[in-house]
Amino acid sequence: MTNLTRRTFMQAAAATGLAGVFASRSAFAADEPLGIALVVPSPVGDVGWAHALSAGLDPIKAAYGDKVKVTVIENVAEGPDADRIMNKVVADGAKVLIAGSFGYQNGALQIARRDPSVTVLHASGFQVAPNFSPFAAKYFQGTYLLGMAAAALSKTGKLGSVSAFAIPELITSINAFTLGAQAVNPNIEVSVVWVNSWFDPAKEQEAAKALIAQDCDVIFSNAQDTPSVISACEEAGVYAFNLNSSMKKYAPKKYLGCVTTDWSPFFKASVDAHLAGTFKGQNAFLGVADNVVEVVDWNADIPADTMTKIKELEAKIADGSFSPFTGPITKADGSEGAAAGVTLPDSDIVAMDWHVKGVATPLPK
Repeated sequence: MTNLTRRTFMQAAAATGLAGVFASRSAFAADEPLGIALVVPSPVGDVGWAHALSAGLDPIKAAYGDKVKVTVIENVAEGPDADRIMNKVVADGAKVLIAGSFGYQNGALQIARRDPSVTVLHASGFQVAPNFSPFAAKYFQGTYLLGMAAAALSKTGKLGSVSAFAIPELITSINAFTLGAQAVNPNIEVSVVWVNSWFDPAKEQEAAKALIAQDCDVIFSNAQDTPSVISACEEAGVYAFNLNSSMKKYAPKKYLGCVTTDWSPFFKASVDAHLAGTFKGQNAFLGVADNVVEVVDWNADIPADTMTKIKELEAKIADGSFSPFTGPITKADGSEGAAAGVTLPDSDIVAMDWHVKGVATPLPK
């Protein structure tokens, strides 16, 4: 697997032509490998979103060996830069494109519409086409459980979240976190700082410190690609948890846990279908039952009775008998989010643009 930054990718393309970077247009034809490209907005480090996406491709390489050419292009800003790079990789033969950021949606969709022979997987979006599948994680299944743990450990009744962008995937994560906490302590309040960035360690640390100064004693690092929030909380003696991959080594004492994502089942199935000519675009909203979402690294400080309840609910989430978004749910503005006994369907969850009662910070306009 080849990792390239935006700069090194452009240099390689200029020096060798993109045929030197990717495979021919025919999958497995003339002994040429299938070109698979992952484009992500931040560096692929040892933790975080980009790391989890990149790791999800490892089983494909293991399964197909030199029959596939996997290339990761990191640090690509959303906007015209991303569009140019995605167009370049496809123009010379990459047949599976994984557009690893919400803001890549329009450019990636145009590529799919122009060339039906290309399979496009797009992170966190909502558009669907015959050869275009958006994919997202049901993080809320894990953040609900971590909300229960957070409420059991909180002394102030105030929780916080440093969050990247106000998109449905992250809004649902905050809402479920709040609902899980309220299941243990109905008076819990959650404050949010939106940093409007996928990768800004300094700004993320400042946001964490601001929440701690407001007496938030458990912080949710919501889609940060660095351990900046986790490290700041460890230093301040405040519990913290995150999404995508474990950051426990950065907070050996105060790490509450992690909602991990393993994208390999979805990526492998998509590549298999592409090669078989059976790929069909669909909204892939994946969770515990799909072996994509799992909560790991539970902190030993969580009370035993709370952990018993958490594990019972975790099993119910896995078998589909419980959803965090089952009413009664009240929105932050006082209106009804879900009536008593009503479970919101996935279609409502993936489009969620409101906070539940208990989230003290208004959504940005």
